[in-house]
Amino acid sequence: MLTPTHRAVVLESRVDNVDRAETAAEEFAAAAGFDEPERHRIAMAVREITVNAITHGNRCEAGKKVTIDFSVSPQELVIQIRDQGEGFDADGLPDPLAPDNLLRQSGRGIFLARAFMDDVQLLSNANGTEVRMSKHRPGNV
Repeated sequence: MLTPTHRAVVLESRVDNVDRAETAAEEFAAAAGFDEPERHRIAMAVREITVNAITHGNRCEAGKKVTIDFSVSPQELVIQIRDQGEGFDADGLPDPLAPDNLLRQSGRGIFLARAFMDDVQLLSNANGTEVRMSKHRPGNV
């Protein structure tokens, strides 16, 4: 069976679309050969970043979209999530492990994505934010 090498998902900025993003990530990771625990971690990273893109980036504005691009090579799975927000200062994010932040209900999305994926990069400007995440495929560490 051939593994698809690319898939794009475009979502309206509604929180109920987060499940679609998570399901797409799970399916694409399965097709790329990841085992169940890794698929779950990949899907959770996509879920967290998609929530951020919808709520913080696009501020749930109906006319704005979140685009998720999945691509796979023999070495890695790459997921790029882009919003159409105003961007933000990634260096100014609060530390989710700081004592004052431990009980906060939000602020852990990027932290969790970094924990679950091999590499996470953020590019933010006035045209929105792009988060690029990658995960080495089994046997390609």
